Amino acid sequence: MSVSIESNFGVDYAAHLPLLGDSIAELLVFFGVKRVYGVGGDFVANLINTLDKQVAVLPSSNEMHAGFSACAQAELNPLGVCMTTYTVGSLPCTSAAALARTEGLPVVFISGAPGEAEINSQALHHSVHPHTAWHTDLDAALNAFKALGVRAERLQGQRHSGQPNVAAEQFLQLLTHAYVNRQPVYIEVPRDLIYQPTQALSLPSCPSQLRPQALNLSGAELIASQIRTQLEQAKAPLVFLGEKLRLNEPLLEKILAFCEQNGLPYATTWFGKGMLDESRPLCLGSYNGVFSRLPHQAYIESEADYVLELGTAIFPSDTNNAFSSQTHAIDNHGNKTMLKGTAQWEADIEAVIALLATQPLTLNASVNLAVETAQQLAPQAELGYHHLSACINAAQQRVERPFIFLPEVGNSLFASFELTTLGSDIGRSYLANPWYAAMGTSLPYARAVVDQLAERQSSQPVVVITGDGGFNFQANELINLQKQGANLIIVYMRNNIFHLGKAGDAPIYACNHEGFDPKLLIQAYGGSGHLCRQSGEFVDTLCGCIASGGLHLIEVPASVEASAQSDTTQKLNCYIGYRNGNPEATQRWQELCEKRD
Repeated sequence: MSVSIESNFGVDYAAHLPLLGDSIAELLVFFGVKRVYGVGGDFVANLINTLDKQVAVLPSSNEMHAGFSACAQAELNPLGVCMTTYTVGSLPCTSAAALARTEGLPVVFISGAPGEAEINSQALHHSVHPHTAWHTDLDAALNAFKALGVRAERLQGQRHSGQPNVAAEQFLQLLTHAYVNRQPVYIEVPRDLIYQPTQALSLPSCPSQLRPQALNLSGAELIASQIRTQLEQAKAPLVFLGEKLRLNEPLLEKILAFCEQNGLPYATTWFGKGMLDESRPLCLGSYNGVFSRLPHQAYIESEADYVLELGTAIFPSDTNNAFSSQTHAIDNHGNKTMLKGTAQWEADIEAVIALLATQPLTLNASVNLAVETAQQLAPQAELGYHHLSACINAAQQRVERPFIFLPEVGNSLFASFELTTLGSDIGRSYLANPWYAAMGTSLPYARAVVDQLAERQSSQPVVVITGDGGFNFQANELINLQKQGANLIIVYMRNNIFHLGKAGDAPIYACNHEGFDPKLLIQAYGGSGHLCRQSGEFVDTLCGCIASGGLHLIEVPASVEASAQSDTTQKLNCYIGYRNGNPEATQRWQELCEKRD
């Protein structure tokens, strides 16, 4: 016998039930979501209409870019959100989902889906199966995301006429999973559920109350005692901060306060670049073995006699650990304490730092970090990757405003590790994906950064550094930067080939055409184009672009000669050649390592 919710639980209870679409919007707002990036479509239209009342539903030029923008959003907020239509929209997001999983980003991929009333023997458009199949497969996208290790579910509708559906609770559990575990989730929402009643939720006052409040691991006081003893005995201590801390700003602030209080020098991994203000006297910068070139690298590699390593990855990455070249002094240090942060939200690190901070240390160390004189640029010198970072650093120093850097994967990324990152109005001054290394992310990332700055009413300059190959991956995102009225400078390094990792002359390496003029392209999107060949000209132009605001592209001819590459790229290419058995590269690599011994 069929019963209604009203007859089962009463009219008052039935009237108390919200519609699922309204609950989804309420939950996104609860987690601090103000913007959703995506591409519309028929299966997601009902959800767009509902969400648009409470959050900004912003367009992207394609679904993959929407996913990348959501990844950048998740670097800066509790959650990033991407929304697309069924399969034809969601499947292109799998690359961004892989990035989010690899980089540990809480991104919510929401997809519209066929309504539950539509599921029958008829084949639906956008479903992934041949028209000659005997049965339909509606779970292609769910299975694709699951194959990446992403938790993926379709919301479930009413299963009994007298019981409201629990889809809102299911949605909450998925958002909580992303938030607590810092991992992406994929959620399909059948379109006919949006306007159906769902069980009402009782939410806590803030998302942090959904996290485990108690530390279930014991022994923090013993670890703190060991660290205190080691620090007080050290003559040259070093605190090495891992990339896990970049998504835990409150803990990072406590650690930095502890270092400043006790005069402890600190550095970070490559993957943590941008989470520190490198102008602070105790900050030694971003370190990665032989591939680094830091003012105080000798302190890290030769002087430090005790290392406190906090929040580094459990399983090391070759990229972040000097490409497994055995030149990473922190990896090889014989006297260190590693506190990786095995509890959720690094609660174990927080407990130890709290105990250490109860009283100042009594240090034997006398750390003397002399201030290095800034590199002097020759204004007439030909510009290239080899001193691109020095030029940008000079411009940042001249305008006396910290920049936010968005380097593109390739030569631009490896040149960018020599940039000086300062403070930021949004908590990060450098955003990239060096672990997953997905090309084509810098402009979608820029969209999220520009939106975040606008929310904070900040005019902090944003600088994208890209090669011509990476730029052509994503130039269509310029239309949305134009609609945003973005203040953005694109430094466009041009050599017309995919240069990093190039191993031959096959046509696949040709990424550009000699006749292509990116200055005309940027003008089509309401921006200004510039061409610079010399260092002084570039610094002047970059400062002028920042002063005038708006969208700019600075084209820089970039030689492919080895001497014109950044120091990091030269070393990386040498190391790759050594690993590939090239005799000349092997000899150069051995000479490079001998200089460090």
